[in-house]
Amino acid sequence: MHRYLNTLCLAPLALGLAAPAAADFPEREVRLVVNYGAGGNTDVAARALAQGMEKALGQTVVVENRPGALGTLGPAYVARQKPDGYTVGVVTYSTIAIAPHLMDVPYGMDDFDFVSGFGRYRYGIAVRADAGYDSIDDLVAAAKEGKGVFFGAPSAPNNLALFELGRATGGRFEQILYKSGTETVTALLGGQVDVIAQNPSDILPHIQSGKLKLLASASPMRWPEAPDVPTLREAGYPVEIDSWLGVAVPRGTPADARERLQAAAIAAMENETVRKNFVSLGVDPATLSGQEYADVLREGYDTMGKAIEAAGLPRMQ
Repeated sequence: MHRYLNTLCLAPLALGLAAPAAADFPEREVRLVVNYGAGGNTDVAARALAQGMEKALGQTVVVENRPGALGTLGPAYVARQKPDGYTVGVVTYSTIAIAPHLMDVPYGMDDFDFVSGFGRYRYGIAVRADAGYDSIDDLVAAAKEGKGVFFGAPSAPNNLALFELGRATGGRFEQILYKSGTETVTALLGGQVDVIAQNPSDILPHIQSGKLKLLASASPMRWPEAPDVPTLREAGYPVEIDSWLGVAVPRGTPADARERLQAAAIAAMENETVRKNFVSLGVDPATLSGQEYADVLREGYDTMGKAIEAAGLPRMQ
């Protein structure tokens, strides 16, 4: 999937080849449905995108949060809306490439027309600083004792990171679900869970304050904010989590509306202020066209299906 990083610069060129969009779209405000709770990493990134899109569209972009069910309630809602371009949804890698392998979802890729990919997450394994874990090896050792280590997760990539770590090591990690990254971090700080796999914006302030400790990066790369902390692979564990952010509209949305929305999303992500906001969140900015993002998701669906099967993860009831 990393080959798509080499195509990001081609999105504006591909956009220029599209048919001219109708001048009368949009004539009113556009809704951007976010599939996680307010204040979390996805929500903050989506609001930055919405502000950038407003300038390009010349209309207000209203953010509406619809969290729940590992982030799948938002896409399910978007898929049922009128395909007129006025309802756009954040449709993440986890909700398309991962969640359908773990649970029944009332949608599929064919229910959407994809507009753009606009970001790539980073993940890290964090614990309370006073928990007694000095390294990722200490955490794995505790999980292998058989008592079970409880972790919180708001979405599929977060829980897959620790399930995969358990599969690779024989450790026992038990899951507790939350609606957002903010709730997950609160649970860790309050002692309701022992460990989380979260994004930089959710945990960096607490790492910097000394309340939390980053044990490893669960992404393919180290965090620039914590360059001395190894990735899971570097620490000897064959676990790596990758995930993307993108937007989609209900299938059947007119091409002119999709083109205007794609142009607005790409223009937003080319704005230096928006890109800096994303970097501050720990999200790598991207400018994938709708087709490129759809290709990432299709490839990811196959890849993650094999990973989940290898991990032996049961479907949720």
